[in-house]
Amino acid sequence: MPYYGLSRYVPVLILMLIALGFGLGSLLVGMLVRPRRPYKEKLLPYESGNPPIGEPRARFSVKFYIVAMLFVVFDVEAIFLYPWAVTFDKLGVYAFVEMMLFIIILLVGYVYAWRKGAFDWN
Repeated sequence: MPYYGLSRYVPVLILMLIALGFGLGSLLVGMLVRPRRPYKEKLLPYESGNPPIGEPRARFSVKFYIVAMLFVVFDVEAIFLYPWAVTFDKLGVYAFVEMMLFIIILLVGYVYAWRKGAFDWN
């Protein structure tokens, strides 16, 4: 077995140096050519320039988190439909039945969440 030593990693080191140089060079060029016109609203810590009103740690309703979690769950599970649809003709009847069961389980979960009022914002 031949010994290559550290010479095997020279291309990786060169690529890392090029990437680092590009990143730092882009930041430097941007810093040199950008317009500098600071004013009071621009220097505020908020992007919109509006004065802060109220407590910065505002509480969100639990409904927001429930809807967000339901969206993520159904979105991730819907991703499983794409590979199945692409290879549908090669999978056969067994895969069709399995996917129909999967969709029925999703539908039951959706109806359950709907009946429990998880999608109501009131």
